[in-house]
Amino acid sequence: MKILSPAKINLFLRVRGKRPDGYHELFSLICCITLFDEISLQIGTGDTINIQCSHSGVPSDATNLAHRAACLFQEKLGSSRGIDIHLTKNIPVAAGLGGGSGNAASVLLALNTVYEDPFSRTQLMEMGQALGADVPFFIFQKPAIATGIGDVLDHFEGNLPYHFLLLYPEINVSTSEIYRNLNLTLTKDEKKPTSTHLKLSRFEPAHHLTNDLETVTAKKHPEIGMLKQKLLTHGAIGALMSGSGPTVFGLFEDTDTAKSAEHALSCDRELKDIQLFLADPILEPGPMRIDV
Repeated sequence: MKILSPAKINLFLRVRGKRPDGYHELFSLICCITLFDEISLQIGTGDTINIQCSHSGVPSDATNLAHRAACLFQEKLGSSRGIDIHLTKNIPVAAGLGGGSGNAASVLLALNTVYEDPFSRTQLMEMGQALGADVPFFIFQKPAIATGIGDVLDHFEGNLPYHFLLLYPEINVSTSEIYRNLNLTLTKDEKKPTSTHLKLSRFEPAHHLTNDLETVTAKKHPEIGMLKQKLLTHGAIGALMSGSGPTVFGLFEDTDTAKSAEHALSCDRELKDIQLFLADPILEPGPMRIDV
């Protein structure tokens, strides 16, 4: 079975505070986008779980989230059948796009399909939570208002009529370091919409497009601000960093403007080391399987 594993972006991310367990309370609007890794699964080729990955920076051992997801699923199912996983990475690694978490979720969903749905969506999300805070969202498979540590999800039913152009600078950003350097008193200064307000109103880029983590990442990496400005100059109605970065995305109201911006920025000598991706929002769960 070959399946598609999507990336995500945070269209809105506020940090509400730090919890006693060390995690942070978040309030975010998250959406999957049409930028995919490809995962091939083969069941029953032995009694071990093996993983291979096309990207040298991603572990091909038991520490890989997709491998851990397969182990957890088989443990919960009580199965010892082997699984071979081959992961083709198209989503940049450690980019604020949730690639690894999406891979883990996609493996759980795919294995549940193979075994004819032994687990409910809720049970799969509980498994995902044991693997990482972002994994339940990818199992949820719809745009969501996320609270808690990002694992409490409420379907966002508003329209997202945008096209996205993503710019990925190949710089190393440590998520833990970004959170350590976040000044929580500053994040409380601005009046924030509530989850109910965001759910009942339409998403307005001019009002909602904000990310508390961006101020920390951009201070250390000024290219974040430069990339945002490039997107705005070429027709984006708004631009933001996703997650803890470093990927920046622009919102475009029509495909032609987005494609024109992609062409112009791909020819920009200042951006010669930047990866560009055009993508659309994924609003409803679609078929994962692309080949059997």
